[in-house]
Amino acid sequence: MKFKINSQLKYNIADFSTFILNISVAKNNSQKVLSEKLQIEPQLPVEEYTSPTLGNRYLRLNVPQGNLEINYQATVEISYLEQNPNSIKEIPPAELPLDSFYFLYPSRYCQSDRLLRMAANEFGELLPDYSRVTAICNWIYEKVIYLSGSTDSQTSAYDTATERAGVCRDFAHLGIAFCRALNIPARFVSCYAYQLQPPDFHACFEAYLGNRWYIFDPTRLVSEKGIIRIGTGKDAADVAFATIFGPAHLEAINIVVEMLDEQGLSTTAKAMPAAGCAYAIG
Repeated sequence: MKFKINSQLKYNIADFSTFILNISVAKNNSQKVLSEKLQIEPQLPVEEYTSPTLGNRYLRLNVPQGNLEINYQATVEISYLEQNPNSIKEIPPAELPLDSFYFLYPSRYCQSDRLLRMAANEFGELLPDYSRVTAICNWIYEKVIYLSGSTDSQTSAYDTATERAGVCRDFAHLGIAFCRALNIPARFVSCYAYQLQPPDFHACFEAYLGNRWYIFDPTRLVSEKGIIRIGTGKDAADVAFATIFGPAHLEAINIVVEMLDEQGLSTTAKAMPAAGCAYAIG
């Protein structure tokens, strides 16, 4: 599947500021970047860094007082791995790959240690396989209200579990925290999402099951086959689309994600998932 992405950010800068951006789509075995373009107004030097472990692509800008406009465009081809969820089991800690343990510990926004009892009460008796993570997503979708503006950058998974309201970022953090409380490695995924309404950056999570990472989106706002990975981390702190050191105000954000047909033309087709499939990307 091919997607064309247009991402535009506009800021007003009150004084000199440093920006760390994570808006470039990830490059991996499943996600091939066919073309991309970055435009900055005013023209400024851009430093690029790609993390060696997760492949997150960061940009650093030093911006003087005034207005800033960032335009990022990319065409991406994605191969989604489809698996039968009935064959995907949880892996006990004694057999997990050692590099997955980084995503098993509590983190700033995913305090799994504070949700141990709740996770055990709600999900502890369920079968230890893919269906248990699905049950976690179902619980979040049914018990937590998706409400824009209900949370802020300080909101954690524990807050969401108790207040029962949030946005995609909060849904993902809660899913991650519940998984980790059940000894399932889980990690945060920032992404672009096809047919997300209203268009914006999106967040979901991955759980390590069987022998790979599988994608889950408890918001149910988009199909897993319309997710284009930007970054991966322990939680949102690792892959915020913009981390700003200085007085800057976001004035506008415009995201457009189009699906392309075989001729490279935009299509309105839906990214329909295969019935009863589990998905992995990268």
